[in-house]
Amino acid sequence: MPLPAENDANADQIAYWNGPGGQRWAERQEAQDVLLAPVSRILLERIAAKPGDRVLDIGCGCGGLAIALAQQVAPDGSVLGADISAPMLDRARAVTPAGLAAEFVLADATVHPFVPASFDLMVSRFGVMFFADPVTSFGNIRRALKPGGRVVFACWREPKANPWMIAPLQAVYRHVPKLPEMAPEDPGPFAFASEARVTRILGEAGFSDVALEAHALALDIARGQGLDAAVQSAFEIGPASRALEGHPADTREAARQSVRELLAQYQDGDSVTLSGSIWLVTARA
Repeated sequence: MPLPAENDANADQIAYWNGPGGQRWAERQEAQDVLLAPVSRILLERIAAKPGDRVLDIGCGCGGLAIALAQQVAPDGSVLGADISAPMLDRARAVTPAGLAAEFVLADATVHPFVPASFDLMVSRFGVMFFADPVTSFGNIRRALKPGGRVVFACWREPKANPWMIAPLQAVYRHVPKLPEMAPEDPGPFAFASEARVTRILGEAGFSDVALEAHALALDIARGQGLDAAVQSAFEIGPASRALEGHPADTREAARQSVRELLAQYQDGDSVTLSGSIWLVTARA
């Protein structure tokens, strides 16, 4: 689906998040909100939104963070969620309670004409690591913030610090070729793993007081629903899912058994908990 304005360099990401990949994420909205609840708690505590605040949520996805913030800034505040994924925005609109001051716009934040100096806060839960030209993108976002406006977002640290994503992928690699290797600065979930790179990008985009805090996580990828749910989660989204795309049923089944054997080592009752780690990034316009 074409966006009203888009940056050609982001075309691959726009195509992915408006295709089957984005649709899978939309279908897993409830499950992902449960899985990532520890991250949302950290973000909401640091954001500390107040009634009357105007908030811009970049890469808002299915709207979980935007909805929570809209409830906090009521009755006079508002939240605008921006994303390139039409399927995920459709889901966000469907789950937003009636009367809540949360709106959603299909937008490439690199070039979208946000109203200048109109937001008190820019926030994101894993929505800012996919820009082809992040300095330009954050420059556009900065202009949408009021002078002194705050930035608070979460991004993933390096892959080795996030076995909840990487361990199932390694089990899948016993059966299929490895995904094309990504350069450290290529758009993707780990594009902001480097503290130095994030600090440089935000500084070049005009932000000050940039700070990154590491937060360790314990993520129950089964969401309290047992080993089968954990395996299914690995097969529906994330790098293991991408590695298996296009492979025949027998290969997928063999990979499923390997993932199941791996995750069984982390099972405790109905939970399957693996570690993860994020940067909590703060800055000012």
